[in-house]
Amino acid sequence: MTTAAPVTRNAAAAAAAPDGPRFDFYAPIHKALRGMMTDTLARVGRLDLDDAEETGSTLAQLEGLLDFCIAHIQHENEFVHTAIEARLPAGSRRTADDHVEHLASIEALRAETRALPDAAGSDRHSRALRLYRHLALFVAENFQHMHIEETVNNASLWACYSDAELFEIHERLLASLPPQEHLLVARWMVPALNPAERAGMLHGAKAGMPPEAFLGFLAHVKPHVDTRGWTKLAQALGIAGHALAMTAA
Repeated sequence: MTTAAPVTRNAAAAAAAPDGPRFDFYAPIHKALRGMMTDTLARVGRLDLDDAEETGSTLAQLEGLLDFCIAHIQHENEFVHTAIEARLPAGSRRTADDHVEHLASIEALRAETRALPDAAGSDRHSRALRLYRHLALFVAENFQHMHIEETVNNASLWACYSDAELFEIHERLLASLPPQEHLLVARWMVPALNPAERAGMLHGAKAGMPPEAFLGFLAHVKPHVDTRGWTKLAQALGIAGHALAMTAA
């Protein structure tokens, strides 16, 4: 399925709408990242090393998070930092330097993740605890980093670019993503948004997709949205009962 692009295309504008008129690169994708980071951190913290299936799925999610973070850094470096630097030289230096450190942390976390299954006895448990603590520090650093991007970097972008220019840059960024990355982003972004943001985002997707493709997309994200949130979304989208049943099938 390759229908997530219209969803992520509308996300930045829809998520920014409640707070003001400016186009926000960061808010929706950062909500997705925060959601995946906290969920993964919690899973690593409660990991049962005696359960091979749980261990495998948890470490696979952690590897997926690290891949997501690398891709996110690359996209920001290529599109967002380049835009800032073009009109405000050295304007992205602080977050660019952070990215270098984050890439080193990601590789260290990946090495710990891959070494864990082969560890034995008490060493395995101590390695799991160390991985959890190191991941917690990585998440904490990223939360601070994302705050700077959402405040300082956004202020630079808004001072130097019109919303139309920012939207065009965002379109080029989205066009560079492979279909599977769109789907991964949507899986974490849709449940992370508040009801108004989620409805605005998916209204745009509904308008831009064939009905069957839109129902397929809803089936992709529905398992990750809580019951109350899904009910609000269905009401906002005007989805009939038979359509809801189709997404659950």
